[in-house]
Amino acid sequence: MSQWKQIQQLDIKFLEQVDYFYDDNFPMELRQVLANWIESQDWETASNHESMATVLFNNFLIQLERQCSQEQNFLHRHNLKRIFHQIQVKYKTNPLHMAAVICNCLREERRILSTASMQEQGPLEKSMQNSATLEKLKVLDNKVAVIRSSVQMLDQGVKYLEDMQDDFDFRYKTLQLRDPVERNSLTMKQEVTTLQEILNRLDFKRKEILSKIADVIKEIDTLISSQLNPELKEWKRRQQIACIGGPVLIGLDQLQNWFTLTAQSLFQIKRQLDKLGELILKVTYETFMCLKQPCMPTHPQKPLIIKTQVQFTTKVRLLVKLPEVDYQLKVKTTFDKDLPPGKVNRQFFILTNNTKVMDVEESTGCLSVEFRHLGPLSVTEELHSLNFEAMLMLQGLDIDLETCSLPLVVISNVSQLPGGWASVMWYNLLTDDPKNLGFFSNPLRASWSQLSEVLSWQFSSFAGRGLNKEQLNMLGDKLLGQHASYNDCQVSWSKFWKENIPGKSFSFWLWLDSILDLIKKHLLPVWIDGYIMGFVSKEMERALLKEKEPGTFLLRFSESHLGGITFTWVEQDENGEPKFISVEPYTKNRLNALPIADIIRDYKVIADGVVPENPLKFLYPDIPKDEAFGKHYNSQQNKGLISANVSDF
Repeated sequence: MSQWKQIQQLDIKFLEQVDYFYDDNFPMELRQVLANWIESQDWETASNHESMATVLFNNFLIQLERQCSQEQNFLHRHNLKRIFHQIQVKYKTNPLHMAAVICNCLREERRILSTASMQEQGPLEKSMQNSATLEKLKVLDNKVAVIRSSVQMLDQGVKYLEDMQDDFDFRYKTLQLRDPVERNSLTMKQEVTTLQEILNRLDFKRKEILSKIADVIKEIDTLISSQLNPELKEWKRRQQIACIGGPVLIGLDQLQNWFTLTAQSLFQIKRQLDKLGELILKVTYETFMCLKQPCMPTHPQKPLIIKTQVQFTTKVRLLVKLPEVDYQLKVKTTFDKDLPPGKVNRQFFILTNNTKVMDVEESTGCLSVEFRHLGPLSVTEELHSLNFEAMLMLQGLDIDLETCSLPLVVISNVSQLPGGWASVMWYNLLTDDPKNLGFFSNPLRASWSQLSEVLSWQFSSFAGRGLNKEQLNMLGDKLLGQHASYNDCQVSWSKFWKENIPGKSFSFWLWLDSILDLIKKHLLPVWIDGYIMGFVSKEMERALLKEKEPGTFLLRFSESHLGGITFTWVEQDENGEPKFISVEPYTKNRLNALPIADIIRDYKVIADGVVPENPLKFLYPDIPKDEAFGKHYNSQQNKGLISANVSDF
């Protein structure tokens, strides 16, 4: 079954996550009509090779044009033609970007499929889901609706007051035109008394409306401070978790709706107060936020890392949608505006204009702006921040808006990516303070229950399949030593990234990241199928194989090499006892020449006087080798002998 068909069969909560990352950059309509063709292309490689990206871009346009000509439905054909022209204009000069966007979408789909297939959720994912329960949404919807209704009622009250005022003005002016000789008449005295009564009612009604306005403003203040701002803070926390591989972000459009309705109510109250000759208004800049965190197009799965001299993008969004604001808001961006005391200002600068006008996004209707070209800069091991400022002038008010990105890491060479990503993960896992740029001066510890969930997300996000409980237990053994229970164990930043594994020349994260890179570039289909056990100790490996048929084998990642995979099979010695044979790990250099499936198919053991044969018969526990790997074989079998040094790796 194709990946797209699997996606369409997911529950609604997962379909909402899919809907989040399909936008104007790559509309979901294209994913639907070109599903099979898209999945058959190597977007991963194309995203790093311009010539291949250009070829795929041109082929993409040919496929889409063909689909347009075959579409019978007039409206669908019209929409496809419109999208065709948008894509052509958007990516004509930057096909690499399109390849990266599609590659990212396919990765996110695989991650969601992996998440949907997992029976258990970790504490972080559960907390992310519990923060946006259906009941809370209903309560907020109702509260915003009640405030809107109250403001509409106030409008009616102000209108009634205006009518009373007009009636008073008419009576008063009419009375002023009467003959002065009649002023002492009984009729005149009665009319004056009536005018006084109207004036008293006007005064009472004004005070009544002002009191109701004060009550509504108090309700709005409570709504913003106790519900909307905390909900936005929780969304930003979910954004942090999503940055490091967690559940895909949803719910921002709903937040925008709440903030917009609330802002509309406030400005409506302002107009009411203007009519009453007073002004009471409260405005929050929390509705101005960083939607897309800084990210290099070549590494969409690793946001918040930027490289010197390399373009990256970031996007800010205003969560209040008012027609009179559209196309007027200018945003200025600066680096490290609020550095901690004693920090030296880094030499960041923007290569183009650092002030841009926000545009209305066609797909969402929201106001947003992207900054793209930034750098060069000096490099240290500190966290940095990108600030955004704007001035909103509306209905006679000057409202200062300000927000900032999450702390980001700067590198000067791609070899620093593992360390940069380790910093991004650790920070976003353990704190939600966006201005804590001194976090790593005294980094917090992480519990294993937190860290293990994030590690599983890395494999789900980067490689389309998360880690099961047994694999995570093995990683816990490697990082913490053998424990009956890991959940309460605390892991330091130094142990995770800086300290070498005992007896090795590399740290735990560097070892794990090299495995992720190996899977991503050379083992992805086999990993997604679940045929790589991967994380299993030598002791457990032998325990699993010793009772199996001779020729049963399993694949695991090397513990002695960075980015290596080996396989071990079981045979019987002369006494009928199990004998375990492992091969020298295959690294990316060796896998560049031959895929792992072909290595398994064509593997031979060379022995004196014996015809070479393939000792690999069954993938653990008992799957025939060709049944497991057959669909990944190349059509042409290798005629040479594929062998490796047999040892204990």
